[in-house]
Amino acid sequence: MTVELTFALPEQLAREAEANGLLKPEALERLFRDEIRRRRVGELFDAADRLAALREPPLTDAEVLAEIQAARAERRARPASGA
Repeated sequence: MTVELTFALPEQLAREAEANGLLKPEALERLFRDEIRRRRVGELFDAADRLAALREPPLTDAEVLAEIQAARAERRARPASGA
């Protein structure tokens, strides 16, 4: 899918962006991808902070192993279609 965007920038910013090659499709793609990655990393850190705030004791090695085995068993039980 291709999406065409039109947006407004202040004139000075548009000139600087153009002069630095930032308005080219490949540069805009890179900017969007970098921002998406940055946000995902931020979400992971936010989730880690929320987990740390729970003040729950960490899982033991045996509990981690049991969780992994349960997830694998659940995945194997799903139909091959990925549903």
